[in-house]
Amino acid sequence: MDVVEDGPYRFRIEPAGAMRVPGVVFASRELLEPAANAIQQVANVATLPGVVNASYAMPDIHLGYGFAIGGVAATDPDDGGVISPGGVGFDISCGVRLMAADIDASGLKPVLETVMDGLDPVIPRGMGKGAVWHLPGRRELTGILTGGSRYAVEQGHGAERDLLRCEDAGSVAGADPGQVSERAVERGARQVGSLGSGNHFLEVQRVAEVYDPDAAEAFGLRPEQVCVMIHCGSRGLGHQICTDHVRAMERRMPRYGIEVPDRQLACVPVGSGEGRAYLGAMAAAANYGRANRQLLAQAARRVFQRAAGVRLDLVYDVSHNLAKLEEHVVDGERRRLCVHRKGATRALPPGHPDLPPDLREAGQPVLVPGTMGTSSYVLTGVPGGPAFASACHGAGRVLSRHQAARGVSGERLRSTLEGQGIAVRPSSWRGLAEEGPDAYKDVSAVVEAGEGAGLCRKVARLVPLGVVKG
Repeated sequence: MDVVEDGPYRFRIEPAGAMRVPGVVFASRELLEPAANAIQQVANVATLPGVVNASYAMPDIHLGYGFAIGGVAATDPDDGGVISPGGVGFDISCGVRLMAADIDASGLKPVLETVMDGLDPVIPRGMGKGAVWHLPGRRELTGILTGGSRYAVEQGHGAERDLLRCEDAGSVAGADPGQVSERAVERGARQVGSLGSGNHFLEVQRVAEVYDPDAAEAFGLRPEQVCVMIHCGSRGLGHQICTDHVRAMERRMPRYGIEVPDRQLACVPVGSGEGRAYLGAMAAAANYGRANRQLLAQAARRVFQRAAGVRLDLVYDVSHNLAKLEEHVVDGERRRLCVHRKGATRALPPGHPDLPPDLREAGQPVLVPGTMGTSSYVLTGVPGGPAFASACHGAGRVLSRHQAARGVSGERLRSTLEGQGIAVRPSSWRGLAEEGPDAYKDVSAVVEAGEGAGLCRKVARLVPLGVVKG
């Protein structure tokens, strides 16, 4: 496929065959090389009915289901635009929550091991069941599916300020629990407040560098401050919802005359009955994901308060697997579009009306976790972002889990990390080995490419002090 560099950190795939728009990948040559197998997916997305401007990919691009992970695409519902679960992913509303502590790293150091020992048993993780919140019945789960973090806070799991610093104020509108299958409910009922496995984690961090003091101050961050970052999503409930609705759309595409180059791009018109059903189920899963992070945040707060007398305040909570109906200017005209972000973070610019007043001048916090032993970043949105106000979501995988586990044992990796002063609490040795730093791209290079491409701006860099691994 002909991929041409057409600007700083920007590569273009010219339309060919069934492509309706070009493909655009924001990356350096070094970042693009290991993602060669995902380039075809960027081109495939460009064939979707109603797609607008381009099929985009972020610097952390790698192979995904249907869409590349790091993929962004907007479709116009008024021009036959479609919704595709492959553009959201199986872990609906997987995202990141960052909390800032009222203590610096030097103050936490004497009790860090105590804090980590406290977090280890209260943060459920791994493939099995287990959760912070054991729901007594379907009514409570319905409350989560419709109310998200807001319902959790109303039930005593957090404070009103948490909602002000959460995307969509903690609750996605339009959730329809009636579109969530019983199998999805069964999978989700006993997992509210759990990390899951894979690349999910809770990490205790230190603010190592501040690049934009004004934005950092607005976010509540300062040099040497302790932070807690949580990365997780909607667990088995979201996975089942994606599975159910992909199957339904596969059966319905012929009715709408839709053909796609990859069955994983199953889709239907946004406004169709099947499209509305998926949007309602997806919003319910997104609310589950928000509540999930809210519960884990509360568990961490209790440990920090008990072990160190420390308070944790929410900096922000944002998803990176979601489709949303948003207004964007296209060719000088404001249009309502369905924006798919799959492994990509919404990055609203300064002044955007959807931001809370105390963040409006600085822009939206964009939370980009790295890997165990490397940095994570806090970014902010910028005016005129070229991909529907989107930015990267992480380092981007380069090795499969099997390849990563062959390269190092979990025991050896833990020893290496603890030699660097990072306390590690894994759920399994195999799971730890699968998520070693060598399995991912250099997150600093990913962030440099995102900033160089005009997607975002750096605010702060965080480094790990301790990690609880899924």
